[in-house]
Amino acid sequence: MTRIQLSRAVLAALGIVAGMAAAGAPVRAAESIRVGEVNSYSALPAFTEPYRKGWQLALDEVNAAGGVLGRPLEFVSRDDAGKPADALNAVNELVTREEVALVAGTFFSHVGLAVADYAARREVFFLAAEPLTDALVWSKGNDVTFRLRPSNHMQAAMLAEEAAKLPAKRWATIAPNYEYGQSAVAEFRKLLSEKRPDIEWVAEQWPPQGKIDAGPVVQAIAAAGPEAILNVTFGPDLVKLVREGTTRGLFKDRSVVSFLTGEPEYLDPLGAEAPEGWIVTGYPWYAIDTPEHKAFLEAYQARWNDHPRLGSIVGYVTVKSIAAIIARAKSTDTAALVEAAKGVTVDTPFGPITYRAADHQSTLGAFVGRTAVVDGKGRMVDAVYRNGADYLPAEADAAKLRPGG
Repeated sequence: MTRIQLSRAVLAALGIVAGMAAAGAPVRAAESIRVGEVNSYSALPAFTEPYRKGWQLALDEVNAAGGVLGRPLEFVSRDDAGKPADALNAVNELVTREEVALVAGTFFSHVGLAVADYAARREVFFLAAEPLTDALVWSKGNDVTFRLRPSNHMQAAMLAEEAAKLPAKRWATIAPNYEYGQSAVAEFRKLLSEKRPDIEWVAEQWPPQGKIDAGPVVQAIAAAGPEAILNVTFGPDLVKLVREGTTRGLFKDRSVVSFLTGEPEYLDPLGAEAPEGWIVTGYPWYAIDTPEHKAFLEAYQARWNDHPRLGSIVGYVTVKSIAAIIARAKSTDTAALVEAAKGVTVDTPFGPITYRAADHQSTLGAFVGRTAVVDGKGRMVDAVYRNGADYLPAEADAAKLRPGG
């Protein structure tokens, strides 16, 4: 073939491609919408691995249904190791090098706050999946940050409602000494004291997160002689506290109210050692009889050959929320995403939720019940779902809690 013939062949080929484009024929696959996702995978795998399975399942479902805006949704995931500095490095790489359209995830409250601050400075939409501190959407809230999980205030209000019914007047608290634990204790104490002015707070222990020395903690609480205990520890710290407290008789004839302990990721490891009768928030996946949850449970078990944990729900609903927000925005522009997220409704395995316009908090609720040992396994019994909307201040009041409110 001569050069002239080659040139003519190239031009002909270009003409065919141009014609296809003009006719609307696909030349290549639609470009994906990339979402930057960061979480504490190596620091707390008990929660974050089920969380990852949850978002992978939802991602499969979204893309099998055609994606969002005719484009597949893609997660670009990073491990923050439970450290704010690592999270910021990861998010910065996702935004500047991976060119993600938005950011989602995080577990620990201090990590979530750091990422929210970055998102505000860089004007990047951030959907915080798990961090529970109220500061995230109230005192340190910003325009681009929204939160999925029911906050410390919401869960404290649910638990205080039950705790107020107890005859106990002398209370002690045990909580990890960082943003989440401090916020949870402050909210519970405030709300319970409002309901029961006769309450006396007689002791508090603040072990470092992930490094509890349970013996001295149990001894100090027992020495104060409380009639009831608020526990906010979770994960391996909870296991150590339960074992040491049971051995030393700390929980005998005392009421215990405990954040998160009914979640399978924390209750399952205790097995037959699980405490009985604690008032807890959690996720009794084996006892939820609704069509929405049955569909999720069947899909999750078929995909992973395992039962879900609460992290599974959080990961799943994170993706469903992102898809709903982008679809409503009809764009991945940050300003459009923010406006679309205000008031958006999302279907979840717990029923529909809404992200409130005033404070960017979702109305996802939690189950409240008591711990028990059933067939040698830790279980949550007598559980009732509490709608998150019922435990939030009115939107006008919530708006006043935010900067400039």
